[in-house]
Amino acid sequence: MASRLGERRGQGAVVLGIPRGGVVVAHELAQGLAAQLDIVLARKLGAPGNPELAIGAATESGKIFVNEFIARASGASRDFIDRQRRAAMEEIARRVRAYRAVCPAVPLHGRVVIVTDDGVATGATMQAALWALRQERPSELVLALPVAPEDTVNRLAADADWTICLCVPPFFQAVGQFYRAFEQTTDEEVIDLLRESTNWKP
Repeated sequence: MASRLGERRGQGAVVLGIPRGGVVVAHELAQGLAAQLDIVLARKLGAPGNPELAIGAATESGKIFVNEFIARASGASRDFIDRQRRAAMEEIARRVRAYRAVCPAVPLHGRVVIVTDDGVATGATMQAALWALRQERPSELVLALPVAPEDTVNRLAADADWTICLCVPPFFQAVGQFYRAFEQTTDEEVIDLLRESTNWKP
């Protein structure tokens, strides 16, 4: 991805990863582009009986995105969505306490902002992240993904100024199927990567 985004090297770009796995990708991309590293804290809202199916997402700012079609199809009531929102905001608050202690938020106004993850399926969390980042008024909002289904990429691209996705497979089941190793990234690993970033000052 860094080679495909090479023209943005030296433009003072900021690369933001969605924790946890997205920070691993963002760290490599930031190094390749000599860019700053930061995080965007968005959390998906899981469906009833299927927490891996995203029906929406919550962001660090407290804003909520709900895919009404998926929510209705999954049988998610308003009370259920509200409970999911509260749980998501609690987790976001925990991550703010953990991550922001070593990585204060980077100002994004007027800058090239590149947001990434280790891949997306339904894209609900990334959708929320894009909407939240747009409010920061970057000069350009770039979506950079390793892998995603075609319909998800097309939908997310409408909320970005420029989109790149390295792999758009015809048959997509889960992000992990496209990695040789897809272990769970820990908070400690994320914090270590943030400490190595260009905006970290001990």
